[in-house]
Amino acid sequence: MTTIAPHITAFFQRRLAVDRRASPHTCDTYAYAFQLLLEFMSRKIGVPPANLALEQLDAPLVLDFLDDLQQQRHNSPRTRNARLAAIRSFMRFVESRVPSVLDQVRRVRAIPAQKTDTRIVRHLSVQEHRALLDAPEPTTRLGIRDRAMLLLALAGGLRVSELVGLCRDRVQFNGRYVDVRVLGKGRRERALTLWKSVGDAIRAWLAVRGEAPAPELFLNAWGKPMTRSGFECVLAKHVAAAAVRCPSLRAKRISPHVLRHTCALNTLQATCDLRKVSLWLGHASTQTTDIYLQADPTEKLEALAAMTPPALRPGKFRPPDRLIAALRTSTVMRSSDGVNP
Repeated sequence: MTTIAPHITAFFQRRLAVDRRASPHTCDTYAYAFQLLLEFMSRKIGVPPANLALEQLDAPLVLDFLDDLQQQRHNSPRTRNARLAAIRSFMRFVESRVPSVLDQVRRVRAIPAQKTDTRIVRHLSVQEHRALLDAPEPTTRLGIRDRAMLLLALAGGLRVSELVGLCRDRVQFNGRYVDVRVLGKGRRERALTLWKSVGDAIRAWLAVRGEAPAPELFLNAWGKPMTRSGFECVLAKHVAAAAVRCPSLRAKRISPHVLRHTCALNTLQATCDLRKVSLWLGHASTQTTDIYLQADPTEKLEALAAMTPPALRPGKFRPPDRLIAALRTSTVMRSSDGVNP
């Protein structure tokens, strides 16, 4: 029997951190998935997690674990598939390290993902994102910071991790524009050239930011780097304020990723080119960008305009004369009573 603990440690320290250069958020998500898995295995087999064997992680056990997630923890199919993806990634890692479990790895990797509902991505309308950008108070230090953050997130389509992790030296002013070098998933870097309004907002923040030992562009009220949860609180505060002017915001759940979706749809409607949207957002594949085609009505309207609707035989409904209709009704009633007309 092969102890599973050393392989899980190597998976996180080597495969995720070095080979895939995964983000801290991805590492945390995978770590939580294995925490749930090992706790389930320990309860089911009756062995402490540190003493579990790799051979015990077979397909029937993984299926039982996935069923437990949905039945006991009431996880959605999307969450179930995310946990399964973490397990599959680990099994791909161990197949070259422990050749004796190749058949076991093949069976686990063959477990299919559960079908999920396809939802239209949530995004902000023009009126909603204008109300959101107008919510921060431009005469206070934190209001200047918040407006710069929100505008950069909406204009650049940055993930929340990219926004809070953006360093000062990755922002360069180029005449009327501002160049931003974003470090995204998998350490993939992309360069964005943004409008003068974005540059002006960042310049205004830098004027009041002051000197700080932290290299990050955006700081919290204590001069420390802005965190994911900190930005979520900032966003929630300004969404509540903007909802006073734009009531439609009250019916929406606005997360930081909704700002990214809004940027994607604005870019798609402006360019009508899915490849450009993929490059702007930093997607590894255009398949990830396909979700925006469902929410964008532009191509649907173009398809509708290009089609010729089927012709129908002309005709117009004319109601019968009221006297004739009354006589017909009387005839039907007498027939139902068994009386022949």
